[in-house]
Order: sequence, then structure tokens, then C-alpha cells
Amino acid sequence: MKFALHFGNNTFPDAANAMRLARLAEAAGFDTVFAVDHVLLPDSYASTYPYAASGRLPGDRTAPMPDPLIWIAFAAAVTTRLRLQTGVIILPLRDPCVLAKQVATLDFMSGGRIDLGIGVGWLREEFDALGVPFTKRGRMADEYIGAMRALWREDGAAFQGEFVTFSGVSCNPKPPARSVPIIIGGHSEAAAKRAGRLGDGFFPSIGSQVDTLPLLDLVRRTAEAAGRDPGAIEMITGCPGALPGAEGDPVEAVAARAKLGVGQVVLPIGAFMPDLEDSLPRFGERVIRAYKGT
Repeated sequence: MKFALHFGNNTFPDAANAMRLARLAEAAGFDTVFAVDHVLLPDSYASTYPYAASGRLPGDRTAPMPDPLIWIAFAAAVTTRLRLQTGVIILPLRDPCVLAKQVATLDFMSGGRIDLGIGVGWLREEFDALGVPFTKRGRMADEYIGAMRALWREDGAAFQGEFVTFSGVSCNPKPPARSVPIIIGGHSEAAAKRAGRLGDGFFPSIGSQVDTLPLLDLVRRTAEAAGRDPGAIEMITGCPGALPGAEGDPVEAVAARAKLGVGQVVLPIGAFMPDLEDSLPRFGERVIRAYKGT
């Protein structure tokens, strides 16, 4: 089992605290820190935010939310083991060739420590402002995954699709493994099926207002139907029972997730506030090391 902290960049948007969080997380034994994404937040919107009961984005829309890739670069620069993941980047809002270059550069310079969590987005008004067709976002995401992998895999790459086409082009540096893990985010059946067909992992983001655990089986069934190994797709979920202050044994809560086939549990940084210097090492000792037996 791996352990991750979520909401890194919007909780600690400044450079000093981004680096502080990364160092503390790595020292405490966490495996990954996640960074969230929005390019634009409209002053008003009719779309329903699916990860809060209110249907509205929490917090102040004018508060800093650094670009996740740039924020990750700061965190990667002061760590050696910690993995960094976008959780999740809104893939249809990015040019896939530019994004492939950016992610490969981060992975190359960090020694292969980047996971690209992607989602198709929920905020129609953000798509409208950027001139991206909201109703085509799923097809765009599928294509963009293939295009990025082609650029990471080889020089003289080629890809032809509805939204992106290229041939005989090279994008360097390459990721050390000639690929970057792509984690599919989302709480819908469409997201689970996308993970089964195309993903290296599946992350039904914490806070969803639906029971996401049945989606794990849908990922596995879809992978089998596509001729893929379901066991090679990492399942990533929240684990409320492991949070500081939760009732019961946090180690047992993590073990229960592992029995469901979950490979990584994700915990919100807010649960460890305000004294990270005390709470993260304590969690590392009482939960991470206790679970891993180290």
C-alpha cells in the first residue's frame, strides 16, 4: 500500500510552503503528493461540482491555485523519493503535444517520479471560456492519451485522430521509462471504463457524492474485455478511517482498503493542519510505518 496527500498546490500555493510540504511528506514516509487543477474559474456557473454535497466549489475562487505542473516542479526539486501526481489535470483543456513535453521534462528531471492524473472536467463554463467543446471532452481525452504516449515512446512518432494528427516528429527529453503512468480520475462509469481501457491507474476522487467502490470492479471487467491485465491498473481511493481523529484503528482501515485491491490511499492535507511538523511525522510512525512494518 502507498500513501498520498491531496490538495498540495491549493493548500500551499507559495514556493516556501510547497517545498516545506514536500520535504515533510517525504520524511514522514508518504509516497505521493497530489496537485489539483483549474485553468480558469468563472465568476458564476450553473455546473454542479460533483465532489461536495453543496454542488459548489469550496473556498474562494480568487485564491491562488498554481498550475499543478509548475507547483510539482518546486516540490520535485527538494525531494529525492517522493512521487508527484496531478490529481487531476483537465486533459481536454491542454494541447497534448505541449503537455507531453512538459510532463516528460518533469519526469526526466525528477528521475522518473511523475504520475499524470487526468480527468475530462465538469465545469462547462471553464471549457466555454477556453473555446473547448465540452460535449467532446471524453473523445478528446482518449485521443490525447494516445498522442502523448506516442511522443513519449519513440522519435519519429506518428498519430492520427479526430483532434490531433502528427507524423515524423520527435519530442525530447523522453521520460526515463519511455512513458509516464496515466491515472484516470473521475467518479462515473465512463471514467472507470476509460481507466480499464487506457489507464495505468484509477482515482475516483475523494469527496464524490456517490459510492465509488463498485467502480473498481468495473475497471477490472473493462480491462479484461480489452485484453489488459486488471492487476496492472493501480486503484487509488480515499480512506476516511485512516484520517487523524477517526474512530477505530487507522492501520486496520488501510488494511481493509488493501483487501479491496486498493494500492494507494489518498488523504486530504487539511486533516493534518495546522501543525504539519507534528502531525505528519506522527502519522508516518503510527500508520505508515506500522502498516508497512518498517
